[in-house]
This record gives sequence, structure tokens and C-alpha cells, in this order.
Amino acid sequence: MCGIVGFIDRRAGTPPAELHLELRRMAESVRHRGPDSEGYWEDAGAGIALGHRRLAIIDLSPAGRQPMHSRSGRFVLSFNGEIYNFQEIRQQLLQLDDTLHFRGHSDTEVMLAAFEMWGVRDTVSRFNGMFAFALWDRHSRTLHLARDRMGEKPVYYTSQGSTFLFASELPALRVHRAFAAGVSRAALAEYFRLNYVPAPLSIYEGVYKLPPGCLLTLNQGETPQVSPYWSLGDAVRRGLANPFSGTDADAIDRLDDLLRAAVRIRMLADVPLGVFLSGGIDSSTVTALMQIQSATPVRSFSIGFSEEEFDESANARAVARHLGTNHTELVATSSEARDVIPLLPEMYGEPFGDSSQIPTHLVARMTRGYVTVALSGDGGDELFGGYNRHVWISRLWKRLGRLPHSLRRGLSGGLAVLSPHSWDGVLGAASFVPFLPKARTPGEKIHKVAAVLESRHPGEMYSELTSHCSYANELVLGTGGQTVPPAIEPWLQSLDIAEQIMYLDTASYLPDDIFAKVDRATMAVSLEARAPFVDHRIVEFVWSLPLAMKIRGEQTKWILRRVLEKYVPSSLFERPKTGFAVPLSDWLRGPLRGWAEDMLAEERLRRQGYLDPKLVRSRWAQVLKGAGNWQFHVWDVLMFQGWLDSACRLPEETMATAEETL
Repeated sequence: MCGIVGFIDRRAGTPPAELHLELRRMAESVRHRGPDSEGYWEDAGAGIALGHRRLAIIDLSPAGRQPMHSRSGRFVLSFNGEIYNFQEIRQQLLQLDDTLHFRGHSDTEVMLAAFEMWGVRDTVSRFNGMFAFALWDRHSRTLHLARDRMGEKPVYYTSQGSTFLFASELPALRVHRAFAAGVSRAALAEYFRLNYVPAPLSIYEGVYKLPPGCLLTLNQGETPQVSPYWSLGDAVRRGLANPFSGTDADAIDRLDDLLRAAVRIRMLADVPLGVFLSGGIDSSTVTALMQIQSATPVRSFSIGFSEEEFDESANARAVARHLGTNHTELVATSSEARDVIPLLPEMYGEPFGDSSQIPTHLVARMTRGYVTVALSGDGGDELFGGYNRHVWISRLWKRLGRLPHSLRRGLSGGLAVLSPHSWDGVLGAASFVPFLPKARTPGEKIHKVAAVLESRHPGEMYSELTSHCSYANELVLGTGGQTVPPAIEPWLQSLDIAEQIMYLDTASYLPDDIFAKVDRATMAVSLEARAPFVDHRIVEFVWSLPLAMKIRGEQTKWILRRVLEKYVPSSLFERPKTGFAVPLSDWLRGPLRGWAEDMLAEERLRRQGYLDPKLVRSRWAQVLKGAGNWQFHVWDVLMFQGWLDSACRLPEETMATAEETL
């Protein structure tokens, strides 16, 4: 795991020293992604500069350092991530060319040999891994950027005048002297709607995230061309066209085999390895499959909270005890969790409002004290129908979708009369909505039902389900339009609504929220996170299964539960679904109130000119009174405000640090 940076300066005759200084500045801003070593390569004649910060995982020797050159010297590579099947590819290459010689045993060296043997697009399609890389072809003076199929690793790019910039994180682009992009108000509105900025947008105008499964090609003097080498939509369509024909037992065994293989190849490392264990179905499955393939107890890690309402560490402890892992647990206080908050805006590089970023970073920081690589259960919910909405929304729409829209709007208004907090206090609140699953905060779910009832079609319904803020275009000044609900492609409309939502979650929410959260939280402490569930072989197999093998009755993740039952008693994992939660409302009214008041000061908001001050202050007043459910909306505003501060500070500080190291 590493950080990549670089640029193409199209100006003729840029001095080599200037190229190198700009590259050093960029690399310095992603030092946390690769603390073990640094590397730089420039070709002043072509105006190309590639930089690299290394977190050594496989082949810790100098033979694994980057940027790395291919044997012929044609290709130069700066690579972030892991190619899990590199040993298999290495054997294929040796069979095809018995003169081939490898200096070390890194996956980077195998990648370069494969590019020379098969070309770029064919080679990338052979990779099983998580990656983002920059590859320079010295013969054709062509730059290639690529991102893994499911979007685990990030890469940003932009053209700024005569300079094309790219990097693992936005701050690395900002420190380059050519960078002059302003905040995109359209992207900012999307951030407030979703609490993350969706690809291909970034928070800056004209700066983009390369979408998952895509390859960018930039030839000299031309505009970048982005095209997919793998598509989730294509994988889904192939699965639907070739449905699994075996029995339940056959499917369970096949999934077990695929998961074992995906976990096994992700256990390859020359550094200490562990696993995040929450005690839920996904992380317990990964932990179990690691333990049965390990000769020694696996290192497992979990986080608990001193507040009993938010503490689920006992669940992880019970699973760890059953599997015999070497378990480490952090019991965090609210004070420790709150101490992380000032670090978040700079850590994420652009506004990011998922408050589970706090416990995610805490457990990553604790884990890094023991290991350098940790496997996770991310992706299980999206693939196997694990979110509550995957169950109840289909049932809701089938029951109520045919009712006149005016009647559904009336029902929606009735459900929204009480605040979520008031609903929580009503005895048996969930029983008022028979299709609503049991939940720790039923009031929030009831308000989601109310929003969905007003939807006129599935695309609008999904937008309501995933929306944090339905008034984003009113909140953000100068957007000049309304947010358009995501389109439901014609082929997708033939599926059950639950499957449509699962697909949309996997295509956007998973890479843009979940993987972004985990990547930044772990890389901030130089920890590599690996997610076996998104091995593309598993993704393609799961979409060949009928929905009833994923959601059966009211039970989510049906087939995954059956796999886990082979290794862990169901009594240890059968319980209502929960997530990483923090008591935001209590914090904002209590110990965080002074900080929030400063960030949300009306004069400050007015001076910045991005948000409607009166609307923000109105929501803040509601939070202080404990009325409504506005703490998450206010949190998103606070994360944007914190990001604005860090965005102004970072370029100057990073430039100064880089120049001091020269």
C-alpha cells in the first residue's frame, strides 16, 4: 500500500530541478500512505514526473522500491495497492519467456513484465487486486492511470492549464503550483445530499475521481480518454443471463470455496497481518476463514465504547473466543472519540460526513500498533442484501406503490408528525409499521419510510433512501438547479426493487463512502486494509444467484449466514443489524457545542459564501433544542467547515515541509 503522485508539464523546457521540487511537494502530502521510503523519477524532455511513497508489504528489500522500470526500460510504474494473483501471473510469464529474470519477488515487478508481454488493457484485466497506478510508456509518451474493479483504492486527476496532475489524494494536487481549481457547488450539493462526494466528481471544479474498473489514457497533446476494462453492470448482466442452476447446498459450498480462496490470497504479506472483527456476520466470516487457513492464532481487533448503548465489543469477544484468535480490544471513551474530530477534515482531503469515520479511525490506529495489514468484511452488506432497506423497501413498495401519489403523501405527512426521538419514546413504535424491521432507532427508520412514500418511481425512492439532505440545493448557494435522482437503467428495471438497490449501493455507496472511509482512516496511520468480499470472482458468482438465496423472507444474507454456520454457532451472530454509531446529538449539545458554535457562526458562513446562513442556523437551533433529527445534517456542515479550514492551511504547510527536506 502506497501513495502515488505525478504530473505532465506540457511547457517546453521546464528545468529538471523545478519538476523535482513540485514532485517532492506532492509526495510529502501523502507521506502517511507510505512512511517506509520515497522515490522519484522525472523526464524533463517529456515533462513527466512520477513520485511514490512506499508502505512495504511484499518484498521489503530495495528491489521493491518505486517508481520501478520494466526490464526493457519502456515502462515506468508508480503503483498503490496489491495484486493478489501476481504469483500466478509470474508463472505464466516465465512459461512464455524462459529468458525472463526477476530481481525480487514484488508484485510491482510482475506487473511491469506483464505490461511488456500483453499490453496495458489486457494485463489490467488479468489482475485480481486492489490498486491505483500510474504507468508511463516512454516509447509512445503515453500515460495510463487505472483503478481496481470495485474502487477500493483512489486516484484523482485534473488538467490545470498546461499541467496534468494525478495523485492518490486531493491534497497532493493542491500543493502543486499549477493548481487553481475552485470549489464545485454542484459537487458540494451532492456532498450534502449523500454525505460524500460521488465519483467521478470531486469537491473541486474540473478535478475528478477515476471511476472503479476504469483506465485513463493520455497521449501527448490530447485530452484524457477514460474507458472501462471491467463493469459491474456487465458482471450483473452476465450473472442474470447465466443463473446458478445448483441446489442451495451446492451454492453454499461454492461460495465457501470462493471465500476461502479470496481470503487465502489476501493473507499473503511479508509483514504482520490481522483482521477487523466487529462480531457481525461479515467480519466473523472473514475471521473464521482466516483462522482455518492459519497455523497460528490470527490477530483480531475490535473497538468498544464505555457507553453501554453503543458498545458491542462483547459480540466480537465471543466470536474471537470461539475461533481461538489472539484478540485485542480497544474500549474508547467519548473523550477519545471526540479527540479524533479535528483530524478528520485533513485526513479525508475533501468533505466527508459519515460519522462512523470516527470509530473506524480509532480501531485502525489501535490495530496499527500490532500489524501492518488487516482484512475487513467490507462489501458483504451490498453484495448479499445486508441492509435493512434491502428487505423492507421491496415489501413496502409492493404494498403501497400502487396507491395514488396523493394518498401516499398524506400517509407520509402523518408519519412525519412526530420527530424520530418522539417515535423512539413511543412504546412499540415499530409495530405501527409492520414491514419495518426491529431497529435500535425506529424513529429514524419511520422517517425514512415517510420519505419513501412520496417517491414516484424506484430511482426517486433510492434517492430518498440514501439522501441525508433533501434541501441540498437550497442549502448550497449558487447551485442553479435541482438534484436529479439517479437513473434506473432499462435492464435493471426488470429486477426486484431489492436487487436494484443492492446494485446501486455496490456501484456508488460502497466505493464512494465505505471504501473511501476505510482507505483514509487506515492509510492515515499507514495500515493496509484488504476486503475479500469484493474479489471479482465472488461478485460475479453472487449475481448469478437468485435473490431468494440472498434475502429469504425477512432474513438478510441468507447464504452467507449458512457459510458462517459451518464455523461459528448462529447464537453468536444472529441479532439485529447495527453499525458504528456515535452519540452525535449528545456531543453537539454538550462538549462539542463551543467548537460547533464557532464553525457555524452566521458571520463566518456569510463571509465564506457557500451555505445559506439562516438555514444552517435554523438546523443548529433544532439540534440544541433536541427537536427533529438534524444532528447528521449539522455534522455534514461541520465537516465541510473543517475541510475549508484545512484546505486553506495545507498547501503552504506542505510546501514548506518539502522544501526543508531538500
